[in-house]
Amino acid sequence: MPGLQRILTVTILAFWLPRPGNAQQQCTNGFDLDRPSGQCIDIDECRTIPEACRGDMMCVNQNGGYLCIPRTNPVYRGPYSNPYSTSYSGPYPAAAPPLPAPNYPTISRPLICRFGFQMDEGNQCVDVDECATDSHQCNPTQICINTEGGYTCSCTEGYWLLEGQCLDIDECRYGYCQQLCANVPGSYSCTCNPGFTLNEDGRSCQDVNECASENPCVQTCVNTYGSFICRCDPGYELEDDGVRCSDMDECSFSEFLCQHECVNQPGTYFCSCPPGYILLDDNRSCQDINECEHRNHTCTLQQTCYNLQGGFKCIDPIRCEEPYIQISDNRCMCPAENTGCRDQPFTILYRDMDVVSVRSVPADIFQMQATTRYPGAYYIFQIKSGNEGREFYMRQTGPISATLVMTRPIKGPRDIQLDLEMITVNTVINFRGSSVIRLRIYVSQYPF
Repeated sequence: MPGLQRILTVTILAFWLPRPGNAQQQCTNGFDLDRPSGQCIDIDECRTIPEACRGDMMCVNQNGGYLCIPRTNPVYRGPYSNPYSTSYSGPYPAAAPPLPAPNYPTISRPLICRFGFQMDEGNQCVDVDECATDSHQCNPTQICINTEGGYTCSCTEGYWLLEGQCLDIDECRYGYCQQLCANVPGSYSCTCNPGFTLNEDGRSCQDVNECASENPCVQTCVNTYGSFICRCDPGYELEDDGVRCSDMDECSFSEFLCQHECVNQPGTYFCSCPPGYILLDDNRSCQDINECEHRNHTCTLQQTCYNLQGGFKCIDPIRCEEPYIQISDNRCMCPAENTGCRDQPFTILYRDMDVVSVRSVPADIFQMQATTRYPGAYYIFQIKSGNEGREFYMRQTGPISATLVMTRPIKGPRDIQLDLEMITVNTVINFRGSSVIRLRIYVSQYPF
């Protein structure tokens, strides 16, 4: 029918074919992709193409194309009419009187749904669920996600798509965990170092305050980042286990910690002094108590109280033995007219002194000197008696003086009596005489 071919412009419908596993659509001629919905929408060429039909022809939009038909049949309902589009109804130019409707042949054509849709019982195009019907082409490592008019191949959480395969993501390589990370298929697990606990986010770690929760230390617990340390009170030291504290024996550190005796106690120590001493303010030194001065002695009224380091002595009054007579409280004299005094020292002078035990030597402890110097006379000094242990000797320091030197340390308590003799020799008048100092030395018990 040449007339029909001349007035009809028929477009061939084309449909898009998705590539397997590809979720992106491509629309054929006559359709345009609606990106929000992902569907191919028909293009109304009657509106978009200027003068799509010329002369007395009228443009009728079709699904995927358009028709040009004579204006004399504006109510055309042929099989090419688009059931989804509205025919062009714009103003028509003036035309000749309507002609009799031509007798066009009726062409029967079935209704076709676009790709990804199928006709239901109500002749409506509905989406095909390729995932439910197992008509997709996703591989076994992928999951199928149905979309309108198609489907998408994706991977589960913890996997990524690489060259068509879902591979496990090693989250540990990307620092998902703050401390310790263990990768597992499709996931990961975070743990913390000892001394830390995992927070609710499952990734970060928080320090555990062991001191507040359990206090593992015996005395003082100090929390640190990720751990704790135990400290001991003054006077204690930390044992090898780092937890318990044991008493520190300060007295074993040095023998010079206290002047006399160190007494250890749990966590501390103190210094003590022997009887006759008091502890000074430095809490280590001992000082002698002068019992004679404080009248804290047991001497009688006839005796003389002599204070020593750490004690005292009650000295009886001197008694001069024959042929000596007493001329003062501490001096005896042998008269020259008494024949019994010819070979005896002319005078005996009693003196007392004290020294501490184990005194460092050599030490000058006593000085002896002539009170009168006669012309032509010289003096000899010597220890007459009492030096059987050879702990002393006399060193002459001048023509009329000498010093008693202690040469060996003497351990107390001990009482020593030395007779120190000064011999006077006068060659002018041929005279030889002597005087004696009877020195009583009291060695204390302690070296202080």
